[in-house]
Formats: sequence, structure tokens, C-alpha cells
Amino acid sequence: MQVSCATIATPGRVNEDYAVTGPDWAFVLDGATAASGVDSGCVHDVRWLVRRLGGELAQRLAVSDETAPDVLAEAIQATGAAHADTCDLRNPSSPSTTVALLRLRGDDLEYLVLADSPIVLDVAGEIRPIIDDRLEHLPSYTVEAVRELRNRPGGFWVASTEPAAAYQSVRDVVPVGEVRRAALLSDGASRYVERFGLADWAGLMDLVDQAGPAELLRRVRAAEQTETPEERSRHRGKPHDDATALFVRF
Repeated sequence: MQVSCATIATPGRVNEDYAVTGPDWAFVLDGATAASGVDSGCVHDVRWLVRRLGGELAQRLAVSDETAPDVLAEAIQATGAAHADTCDLRNPSSPSTTVALLRLRGDDLEYLVLADSPIVLDVAGEIRPIIDDRLEHLPSYTVEAVRELRNRPGGFWVASTEPAAAYQSVRDVVPVGEVRRAALLSDGASRYVERFGLADWAGLMDLVDQAGPAELLRRVRAAEQTETPEERSRHRGKPHDDATALFVRF
């Protein structure tokens, strides 16, 4: 695996994305920015959660041969244990994050996507976006509705306090010999395709391959700056977002 990565924060804010790579694995976490005025039941912020979970996940990927969902579930469990004495882990608004993970395991490449941080694979020349789009199909996006549908059947799943969420991820394996390239994206980077329509997934993959992940993020920021109020009103989500892109060549 040859890996390159770039990340940028929302202007004026702390970056709540987190990317880590090893010799045969890589992942991107995208922390969910807390809604204003919502009681999370936790004394920690989202940045603490993504870094703590990222550390637990990296430690296990480095030494364990368990499947990706098992490793993620154990990392969520360990992260919960680290603040169970100070925080209410039953609160459905507890800090949370997405997960996009790749891992070489024998002759296979495992992938796992939880919530809206997609992976794009080039499998023998075929571009395959791996997307968990359950968040895009909720009946309501009020704070109360999202709170009730988070980590629930019929709603959407994120990495937070519930280890079982790992087994609700979009996941599979592909023969590693067929995989040429991969991109792991936070939704702040994938909006290049999904929000702004500046390219399709194949175009995004070629851009990060030829110009690098930082150029993708630069173009996303430029698109955010030039988006008109009318265009912005047609989209759900923040006008600016943390953005992370990790590119892997096999």
C-alpha cells in the first residue's frame, strides 16, 4: 500500500476529522459536530471521541487478525469504557463519528463504511463507490428526530457508545489482486461529487491520483466559497465542513 493524505478544518474551527494509516490498513473518521444546545451527556467533545476511538482502532488493527467489524466493535467498547465513569453513555446524543476503513487480510481487501464517509475502489478498472446512505433517507432532520433514529433499526448508525453499530456497517471483501486504487473520504471531501457535482466518482479518483488529495480539498473549498445562497438553500448540511481525503495505491 502506498498512501497519501490531506485534511483541512472548517475555517475558524478545530478539525474533527481523523485519519490514520498502517502498513496494511487505513481509516478515516469524521466526527459529528454537536448541534447547538444539545445535551450530549458527555464531558468530552467530538474531537476527543475521534482521537480516542482512532487510537483504540489503530492499536487493534496493528495486532489483531479479527475481522474489521470485530475490531471496530472492540474499539468502540474500549472507548466507551474510557469515559463510562464520567459520562452518560446511554444518552443518544453522545459524541459520535463515521468510519471508513480498509484493511488487507490475507488475499482479500476488507472494506467497512459506517455513516456518510464513503470509500471509492478501483477494482480492475471498475470504479465502485461504497456508500452508507441511510442518513440521507430519514423521515425528518429535526434535532429530536435525528436523536431518536440514531443507532436504531430503520434509522442510521454511527460509531459512538454502541459496539453493535460496527455490525450495521456496509462491509465486504474483494480480492486484493484486483484492486488498483482506493480513496477514503470524509463527507467534507466527498461533497466534490455529492454536493457540487464537479465530477463523478471516476473523475474524483483520477483527480486524487494525478494531482493528490490536497488538490481535491482545495477545489472543494473553492466550490464552497462560490456557492450562492440559493444553491446553499437547496442542500442539507453545513456550508463548510472539515474535509479529509486519503488515497491508496496497491
